[in-house]
Amino acid sequence: MDVFVCTGCGTELTAPVSRVALPVHTHYGAWEELHPPLMEPATYAVDPLPTGPPWRLWEDVGEDAAAEQGVYAPVYAVSFGARNRIVIAPGDSRSMTLILEKCEGYCRGVDGRAGPNLACAGCGRPVATRIDDCGSWQTVWLEPAAVVRRSSGPPAGPPPGWDDLERVPPVEADGSWSRRWEAALGVMLAHLVAATEDRPVTLPPGPVTELLGHAVGRCLSPGPEARAAGPAGGPAVRPGVGPTAGLAVGLAGPGISAARPRPEILLVPRHPLTGAPWRPSGDEGAVVPLDSGVWAYLAHPDDETSPMPATGVVPRGVLRDDYPLPPHPWHPLRPDRDAFRHTLVRLPAVRGPGLSRFRAR
Repeated sequence: MDVFVCTGCGTELTAPVSRVALPVHTHYGAWEELHPPLMEPATYAVDPLPTGPPWRLWEDVGEDAAAEQGVYAPVYAVSFGARNRIVIAPGDSRSMTLILEKCEGYCRGVDGRAGPNLACAGCGRPVATRIDDCGSWQTVWLEPAAVVRRSSGPPAGPPPGWDDLERVPPVEADGSWSRRWEAALGVMLAHLVAATEDRPVTLPPGPVTELLGHAVGRCLSPGPEARAAGPAGGPAVRPGVGPTAGLAVGLAGPGISAARPRPEILLVPRHPLTGAPWRPSGDEGAVVPLDSGVWAYLAHPDDETSPMPATGVVPRGVLRDDYPLPPHPWHPLRPDRDAFRHTLVRLPAVRGPGLSRFRAR
């Protein structure tokens, strides 16, 4: 476990926290909605890219300087904020007070537009930014130059690994699509566009096609002759014959072997601790990373349990029928457009000739 302390006076600014991967939906929420905390209690993550103010317009920055900031295609403005900012849940913050003149926001909270709005209670130095406005996940961002990480003792348990992927349902309790799924889909689509260079694809049958097919079809053309990967160990599926060959996309990850022959693209989970995409041993083929909770749901869609309390043991695969069916969204799952755009412009492949038609479109 770690605690972060003020570099100026040594005041502890956080509760003991353990590092995990930066959530893929960190910067993408739903406009005009209040969101819960981004981070689980007693965890923190680090964003390696520049975030927050100051911002500079693209035309003032230029292509080369923008690339140094990790942006490879035109955007309205480029962040020149700090790299490696640390994000925690607001409930894990300690000994910080609001800087009232920097608490601007859109309508329901503060959005950090003026820079750090939290000061160390010990010495008054600006040390962090609280964000809780509508459309943003509730967070506290520690400035890397203002804090120092110190060990606070052994971790409460083993670090998360591939066996700790928790399924995230795609539908919220009110019947709307999960904001985390929408953001994860936008990020995944950006990586898929870069990996395929805008060529047609065919998804595997089952939950991947049912949940992601509409969005993929709107972004990339379907491939009539693509050999879609069937279930692990099962036969491949061939759609109807057409003039355009596409790339096969399959689902693979811990505990699930990719179909044989290997699909050209594998959808794989991100590691819950490092954020690195899973890879088959010795495999150097193209992989597209997915939010680990979204991947876990797609890989194990039948691991459903009743939300009602019960005595005894319900046989595996048997669902109770004494609770109402869950609500369903009225439209197909759609990607968060900001997540798609912001991810794509930060992939060097967006500059390549293979995506020139996509950029123009």
